[in-house]
Amino acid sequence: MKEQEQVQVQVQVQVQTSKPMSDYLNPMVRAIPPSGIRRFFDMANASKDKDVITLGVGEPDFVTPWHVRDAAVYGLERGRTSYTANAGMIELREAITEYLYTRFQLEYDPEHEVIVTIGGSEAIDLALRALVGPGDEVLIPEPTYLPYSPLSMLNGGVAVPVETKPEHQFKLQAEDLMAKLTPRSKVLILCYPSNPTGGIMSYEDWLPIAKIVEEHDLIVISDEIYAELTYEGRHVSFASLPNMKERTIVVSGFSKAFAMTGWRMGYVCGHPDLISAMLKIHQYTVMCAPIMGQIAALEALRNGIEEMEKMVESYNRRRRLVVEGFRQIGLPCHEPQGAFYAFPDIRGTGLTSEEFAQRLLREAKVAVVPGHVFGLGGEGFIRCSYATSVNQLLEAIERIGSFIQKI
Repeated sequence: MKEQEQVQVQVQVQVQTSKPMSDYLNPMVRAIPPSGIRRFFDMANASKDKDVITLGVGEPDFVTPWHVRDAAVYGLERGRTSYTANAGMIELREAITEYLYTRFQLEYDPEHEVIVTIGGSEAIDLALRALVGPGDEVLIPEPTYLPYSPLSMLNGGVAVPVETKPEHQFKLQAEDLMAKLTPRSKVLILCYPSNPTGGIMSYEDWLPIAKIVEEHDLIVISDEIYAELTYEGRHVSFASLPNMKERTIVVSGFSKAFAMTGWRMGYVCGHPDLISAMLKIHQYTVMCAPIMGQIAALEALRNGIEEMEKMVESYNRRRRLVVEGFRQIGLPCHEPQGAFYAFPDIRGTGLTSEEFAQRLLREAKVAVVPGHVFGLGGEGFIRCSYATSVNQLLEAIERIGSFIQKI
């Protein structure tokens, strides 16, 4: 009898596992490629060669300032390990609104127009989930940060790339945006200062874009995580333009300017009706951002601005060094005016971005990200982060120069 039962169990197991587990996955998830940035970062790590210089991942080389870390430790020692309000500690939301008003002339109600999120990434996800439904078109100026298109697709939306070009310093042009508009256009995602190009938009650059947004009834998600890393003048938030605040969801965080990548602290601001919808999703998915990170973020805003500005000045010096270095070795490179990336043109080598990046890693031990992974207009370029030491940058440029001479 027991043997018969065992046979029945074996047959049942065979029936249950007769098709690959991947067949159970959401087709949308199966269709999304893995991150091209992480792929090259993992390739560099897999080489186990300590001599590899990595210019691939966009992460500050600074450690989070001591007083910010100390604030989190002190909070833990005092037993501050509980949930916070879903939207985040009210004192942090108040500090965020004061910071945005002081630095970028943006005015928000901390009670109803701000959510503290798990990094800027969650904020982008919340905004797209709240806005995008099946068939809605999401306009995405490219080359740009990778997740916008996959996150749009996961909500049933249609990602519509809008190419930006090096001859325009990768600024979004009104005529290029107009050419992609349809009756299904609903959301425009902006990322300025730009990852990966370092391009920025001035007030005058924004005006024709704002006119299109208003005339065609679009909602804007403005990813401003690199706002403080603006080297020519001050960052201009799209939400600061006339009539744009109600139409704009502003996404930002502490990762880049405050050297707090691993803390995963971000925030999103916008019209109370939109924020209320995002808060519902936030409640059901993550409850609230970790209190330790919120305590650290509050300390960064209250007492970390001076240190942040010193880090930005360091990036600025490296920016000039890197751009000049690429030009000297024969790679054309537009001058990035924001973020901490250079986007040199490698089309003259005769290699694709993928071929160039793979051979550079293998033959010169320098890891960069091929431009094509950032979407339309990225082929023929590579992204190089200059958020690393000057010595490493100089050595990397020398190796790239030698590699170019060989090919």
